Amino acid sequence: MRKKITIIGAGNVGASTAQLIAKEGIADVVLFDIAEGIPQGKALDIAEACPLWGSAACIKGTNSYSDTKNSDIVVITAGFPRKPNMSRDDLLHANAGVVKAASAAIAKTSPKAIIIVVTNPMDAMAQLAWKTTGFSDKRVMGMGGILDAARFRTFLAWELNVSPEDIETMLLGGHGDQMVPMPRFTTVKGIPVSELMKKKTINALIQRTRSGGAEIVSLLKSGSAYYAPAAATFQMIKSILHDEKRLLPSAAYLNGEYGVKDLYVGVPVVLGKEGVEEIVEIKLTREEKAMFRESCAAVRKLVKKLAI
Repeated sequence: MRKKITIIGAGNVGASTAQLIAKEGIADVVLFDIAEGIPQGKALDIAEACPLWGSAACIKGTNSYSDTKNSDIVVITAGFPRKPNMSRDDLLHANAGVVKAASAAIAKTSPKAIIIVVTNPMDAMAQLAWKTTGFSDKRVMGMGGILDAARFRTFLAWELNVSPEDIETMLLGGHGDQMVPMPRFTTVKGIPVSELMKKKTINALIQRTRSGGAEIVSLLKSGSAYYAPAAATFQMIKSILHDEKRLLPSAAYLNGEYGVKDLYVGVPVVLGKEGVEEIVEIKLTREEKAMFRESCAAVRKLVKKLAI
């Protein structure tokens, strides 16, 4: 029997994530949204593509949480997207109500589910989902670091004229302007990136990564990125569903790790069938520690605004 994955929010990110799951045929999908007809229409469209993909996955669009019952994984993408000149943090209160309502429903209908939060500002929304559901912190996480790492890998690959597949990198901190890319842990087929380009160029690419989402928002004029966020979410889903034990940057609950307590923020984790199975602590330089603390402070400020 195939696993069941529910996507809360049938917007661009949610529908694209549902498409990736259905295309690979790794699980059945329920696409939920409060807007009548939208999830049903998109689910039908994806279902009609499954024969062409050679997939036997079932996909259903719904406006009822009862259809999401006993999901193995629930992805929360619902909320308001960014507009030009808006930061992820500007969405705080608008999206908090959406995430809180979705989390309360998930706790009732799928009490054993693993939750992946995508809605921005993601780190604070992950903490809100965890508090609202009462789930183990191992079963609630946020998507952000994988996306930011993918953007950094893309920009590095363009600069070096190499395949992005050969680039490995790691990021820490919140999924926002204070994210902390780690050039010290960035390599091209094992070669440190510092051996291949000047520090000034690396710093320019780090800055572009930090504003990567805003760059897309400004180009689109209305709406925000969705292909890469969906692909990043899918990588997390696959690692959990297939118990791959991938070491990936994700927003996880810290309770003393990295000297941080009671906060969701991006760190390297091992993702497997139990969710966040391990938080990997790496030794940071004084400069990296300072940037990480600054990033954590920005996330904690948002959490305090929500009085979580």
